[in-house]
Amino acid sequence: MAENPRNMLRYRVLRYAPLIGRDEWMNIGILLDWNTREGHALTLPAMRVIEQQSEFARVRRLHPETDESVLRGLLADFEAGLQTPAAESAAFVANLVGRLSNALQLSEPKGVLAEDFETELNRLYHAFVAPPPRSRPGPVESTRAWIIGKLNDVFRRRRVPRLQRNVRVEEFTEVGDSFKLDYGYRNGVRGFLHAVALGRDPAQPKILAYAARRIRQRIPDCEFTAITEVEPSEGNRRHEFVMRLFAEENIALVSLPKIEKFAEDLRLRLQ
Repeated sequence: MAENPRNMLRYRVLRYAPLIGRDEWMNIGILLDWNTREGHALTLPAMRVIEQQSEFARVRRLHPETDESVLRGLLADFEAGLQTPAAESAAFVANLVGRLSNALQLSEPKGVLAEDFETELNRLYHAFVAPPPRSRPGPVESTRAWIIGKLNDVFRRRRVPRLQRNVRVEEFTEVGDSFKLDYGYRNGVRGFLHAVALGRDPAQPKILAYAARRIRQRIPDCEFTAITEVEPSEGNRRHEFVMRLFAEENIALVSLPKIEKFAEDLRLRLQ
């Protein structure tokens, strides 16, 4: 292992196929776990599923009859089920899918070598689930997915410890709330980090502000930080609205150009 730091992982693609009998589906998630036959300790699998409004709109274009609230509920149940301890993840996942809905299907497992579990989960998601990139060259540098990819890279390089990913907020808000905060941590106080694309979905800052308000009703001294793709600009009405909203809810704002220093400071705090 010292000569080869890569790990043997195993992934499956989660598919949505609402029309039983028709061989039509859309990839909506990635399930990743360790290949336990390689000697790793048994661990719970991790999953990343669609969550953006544009991603659900893409599902409706293929399946116009899709009820988005039902699909979101199925995904929430699936993810919640994965948090239950299980001695054998493969059998557990198979039973879970059988209990949920015929509309959700898992592909056959495939092995893959990777150095970092979270990085590989995101890579597989973009390879099999995320909408194909536009024909123009270069990455789309104004999406939440792009921001999260940058954050994962920085946190991995800076070795920021004990970050919890995809923190469900329903325990603080309402049962069935499918919103998830990108990262959480504990260091005397509870803290949360969430990517917000200033140039994209205008609803995301309002959802984050609502979640922060509700969580602080349960945990008054917790910290919130929004990570944005650019520094907010004075004179930009959308940026100024977001800054006022975050100031009212005491949500700190850190742009990606400043993320290296933020990550290093966070690493020192969490050691």
